[in-house]
Amino acid sequence: MTPNNPILPGFNPDPSIVRVGEDYYIATSTFEWYPGVQIHHSRDLVNWTLVARPLNRASQLDMRGNPDSCGVWAPDLTYADGRFHLIFTDVKRYGRTTVDGAKGASLRDFHNYWVSSDRIDGEWSDAVHLNSSGFDPALFHDDDGRSWLLNMLWDHRPDRKRFAGIVIQQMDLTTGRLLGERRRIFDGTALGFTEGPHLYKRDGWYHLLVAEGGTERGHAVTMARARDLFGPYEVHPDGPVLTARDTPDAPLQRTGHGDLVETPEGETWMAYLCGRPLPASNRCVLGRETAIRRMEWGADGWLRCAEPTPVAAVPAPVEARDQFDKPVLPTAFQWLRTPEPDHIFSLTERPGHLRLFGRETIGSHFEQALVARRQTAFRYDVRTVVDYEPEHFQQAAGIVAYYNSTKYHFLQITAGDAGEKLIQVLSVLPNGEGQSLMGPATPAPAGPTELRAVVDHEELRFAFRAEGAAEWTWLSQTFDASILSDEATLAGLPNFTGAFVGMACQDMSGSGHPADFRYFHYVERLDGD
Repeated sequence: MTPNNPILPGFNPDPSIVRVGEDYYIATSTFEWYPGVQIHHSRDLVNWTLVARPLNRASQLDMRGNPDSCGVWAPDLTYADGRFHLIFTDVKRYGRTTVDGAKGASLRDFHNYWVSSDRIDGEWSDAVHLNSSGFDPALFHDDDGRSWLLNMLWDHRPDRKRFAGIVIQQMDLTTGRLLGERRRIFDGTALGFTEGPHLYKRDGWYHLLVAEGGTERGHAVTMARARDLFGPYEVHPDGPVLTARDTPDAPLQRTGHGDLVETPEGETWMAYLCGRPLPASNRCVLGRETAIRRMEWGADGWLRCAEPTPVAAVPAPVEARDQFDKPVLPTAFQWLRTPEPDHIFSLTERPGHLRLFGRETIGSHFEQALVARRQTAFRYDVRTVVDYEPEHFQQAAGIVAYYNSTKYHFLQITAGDAGEKLIQVLSVLPNGEGQSLMGPATPAPAGPTELRAVVDHEELRFAFRAEGAAEWTWLSQTFDASILSDEATLAGLPNFTGAFVGMACQDMSGSGHPADFRYFHYVERLDGD
């Protein structure tokens, strides 16, 4: 068995893995993208299929107003008492990172919730609030029948260690009620940024696995163990169990935030996040992805990697042509923040089309009509056809290469002062305190218009033509695709997602003027094609 790493390419971070019988499931973070949490399924740890996005209604998740890279952090998926249990954080306030160390207060809002279901692809329960003391919650089901909630503890006070360790508290698995008092069981190591806890029991030892070192190039997985649930926990004698912090040329960087699963044959595997930097800019436009690695337990009872270096390969290129001829959105696509998708799009008002209702600007944190899919390769070609007749300059629709509200390129059809139909690019850039640049306007064809975006590593180009025309009209400007990455950022802001490409419609007049998209054709290219 040789997994093709990353096994979940594109934005799929913070994996939590569980086996139920012969079935493996991985849950990953979705941050501000809706519905919340992606769950993939496999029978062999090699081939994975998206089977559920369980947080799909307001009684579970409403992220309107959440800042970029907030929302759903680090879901934890377990199975006990005949049900799947999903624990997650909804981050409501991030603030700005303290760039000069731990000076000043750092106020953030993290709310941890629990949902459950008897089927992975069934209807999940309404969310039950657990606590708000920190993020990255996880459940541990002990062999005595008790269940325990773990999470990292956030200390907002001046001159304190923000990541204040791992706390634990008993949880009633029927009601979600927390029992007794929380106890801090682990302070972390010198790597700092102690988060992402997972707890396991083996041979009478409690093994605590955590992410440390921050989620950038210094990321790592560390372990500690204790005979008693509450410690004291002894740190692994070898240091980090998995990291790329000392191998800057490795194809998989930022490795960390892992979770363990055991096969029926007794093998142990770790699912973990990673990033693949672009060769020239060293930026990870694909975001943090999920990889998997075989581990082994030593004679001393400690876990170690079974392979000396991470295995990496280029995933098979994807080609998908979605026609929007069904009443539900194709599975590759998501939208932002709102649990009320009927207010931003429809697949039935004009059969055979995805109708986007013009809402707020696509950089809004509340309600914008933007439907997109993940970029999962360094090279892709996207085409769509849009039927759109803007009435004035406050209305725009088209194709967008998007990271968040501070980083995107929007090829938009809009209108001039005389009502003439125009095409131009709006680029929102993470430069200085932020820039919003409008490119030159070009007359747009009458009637439905085909739009095209081609990305080749750091370069993005746009083109358009009248539907059915033979030749494309290419815009003369080449745009920087590498800004759609974690590394390109305004100072102090979080960047935890990845690049998307999709369709958008905005109407700043408030009239909701719609745009109709007939298809979305996404094709990835390998280097050399």
